[in-house]
Amino acid sequence: MNRFSLKYLFVISVFYLLATVGFAQTETSKEAPRPTGQVLDKIVAKVNNYILLESEVQRAYMEAISQSQQGFDPPTRCEVFESLMINKLMVAKAELDSVMVSDAEVMIQADQRFSMVMAQFGGDEEMFVDAYGKTSDQLKAEIEDLLKEQMIVQKMQGKITEGLTISPAEVRRFFTAIPRDSLPFFSAEVIVGQIVKQPEVNRATKDSVANQLRMFKEMINEGTSDFKTLAGQYSQDPGSAIQGGELGFFRRGELAPEYEATALGLRPGEISDPVETMFGFHMIQLLERRGNTFNTRHILLRPEPSENDIQTAERFLDSLRNLIVDKKIEFAKAAKENSDDRSTSDNGGFFTDPNNQSNRLTLRTLEDPILYFTLDSMEVGTITKPMRYEDERNGPQVRILYYKEKFPAHRANLNDDYEKLKAATRRKKEEGILGRWFVLAKEDVFIDIDPSYDRCEVLKD
Repeated sequence: MNRFSLKYLFVISVFYLLATVGFAQTETSKEAPRPTGQVLDKIVAKVNNYILLESEVQRAYMEAISQSQQGFDPPTRCEVFESLMINKLMVAKAELDSVMVSDAEVMIQADQRFSMVMAQFGGDEEMFVDAYGKTSDQLKAEIEDLLKEQMIVQKMQGKITEGLTISPAEVRRFFTAIPRDSLPFFSAEVIVGQIVKQPEVNRATKDSVANQLRMFKEMINEGTSDFKTLAGQYSQDPGSAIQGGELGFFRRGELAPEYEATALGLRPGEISDPVETMFGFHMIQLLERRGNTFNTRHILLRPEPSENDIQTAERFLDSLRNLIVDKKIEFAKAAKENSDDRSTSDNGGFFTDPNNQSNRLTLRTLEDPILYFTLDSMEVGTITKPMRYEDERNGPQVRILYYKEKFPAHRANLNDDYEKLKAATRRKKEEGILGRWFVLAKEDVFIDIDPSYDRCEVLKD
């Protein structure tokens, strides 16, 4: 193979679906002219019966540049083209090798992605069509096609690189092989942790919300309203409210345990009494079961904590902070035992970089602007007093922040950047494994590349 980098294969296979959606919105925001019927696109490659369009390459190229990892050069257009070609090759070879994904798996993820897209338009079909130039049914079909390809590629990658391990010696060899003047330069990084407390809502407020759901159930049973209308008007789950409360298909174990147990105890069409989960109170209707998957609709109401409820959470965190400051308990232990934020509590309360699972983050990685400016006013080693903030999904929250360490900008080295270098070593090793696989696999399929991409010399031995 020529200059292909496995990094871009993984990036493209993961982000490509959302890139398609994002590209359409960007074009709309620039007030691009509406289609006139003339197709300004062409097929630039074929692998067996799978085609690659010029528009796909353009979207993936722009997104890969915007998503390029810190410390690494963005990809060339040829590298992106080759990565997309390899995806098509993997899908074609997977078909020959009977490595496929089930329609149920695709439907589950497609329903979730589609709800995310529709939520941006508040469920307004007219706004959606105006923005995308296609109906919601057309987009959903496209999402299913793209997701199926993405999932097959990921499954093939896993099969080909199964059992791969990386030793410390391999990381050292990888690092020493990099010319000193080519070592990546990393921006300043920080290690930051949090302990979050979701205020416990008082009993009276919870009872009031549950009674409202019971009233909705009576209205449905009496025929004065229907589930979809009530969900659209009152449900506080924006992703499903616009779909009349419908969540789409999920597997066992993918939803809150209380929700799943209630849903699977219903007959198709039956409506539950209010059930409480960590997200609030739900009224659930089972729509359909298919093997180990099930489809439901629900109305979610989140009881809001009172001022007294929030102050109780603040007092709890203030006491916990004093124990940490007095060294009577370690921050990580306190976070694991007390934090209500699942994404950080299992990691001792510390935020992690999704690219390499390292606790060290650039300030750019911290997307929350409040968090960014709070750190800017803190000293390393300190813990804030309890602070209120609004979580988009769970409402009012209280947290304390621990600014553990700060690392200045620097050239890569083994001591400070081992996890990053280990991840890069793994990518390099996977590239070799996949490279050898591609040499053999491409002989089993028909490949045709448009002359406009001959310069890229893709898939060469």
